[in-house]
Amino acid sequence: MRQTLNGPQKDMALSIRDVRPYELDSVLALNNAAGSTILPLDISSLHVLSEQASYFRLAEIDGHIAGFLLALREDADYGSLNFRWFHERYPSYVYIDRIVVAKPYRGFGLGRVFYADVTSYAETHVPLLTCEVFLEPRDDISLLFHGTYGFQEAGQQTLPSVGRRVALLVKKLCSFSFVCDTYLHGPSGRLPDLPWLAERPHAGIAAQGARAAGGA
Repeated sequence: MRQTLNGPQKDMALSIRDVRPYELDSVLALNNAAGSTILPLDISSLHVLSEQASYFRLAEIDGHIAGFLLALREDADYGSLNFRWFHERYPSYVYIDRIVVAKPYRGFGLGRVFYADVTSYAETHVPLLTCEVFLEPRDDISLLFHGTYGFQEAGQQTLPSVGRRVALLVKKLCSFSFVCDTYLHGPSGRLPDLPWLAERPHAGIAAQGARAAGGA
């Protein structure tokens, strides 16, 4: 996906695309510089997450990495307590594990660009988009962002590793019933063969028709 952002000095060319393997070091540095709202990683953990992720894309602005979003499907082998909370309650979903925007590019609306893109992916595969927001310290900007984007709180829990409480959020993807009726449960039993509908190639993804039908 390509578009133009209005920056303070000039129009900036924006591209949203899949993360390439050689970019993981840059993604790691961006993740670990994000601050207390994003849990830190090491390179081995990031490699595992990259293998498990069903959605792992970055924003590139004028050739520079400006941010990334990583999300997983419900069958990922992931030990996160927040991910497991959703796994215990919902049969099919996309879980936003982390979104990071580099400091020089904050305030340009990249968060909403990423959420629009991951929603476009999720609504053709699952009925729910999920994530969490830290409540300690309370992040009103993030809570407002998610609330205006259609997320509702489904529960809360405290993460023992950091001793902080989070709100578990769920957004119902109303378009998924249309996708099921028209394609997944229709004559073809599958989505159209289009590049933007393709899954990331990794072992954690099962056949898309069977998986999506199971979550209907």
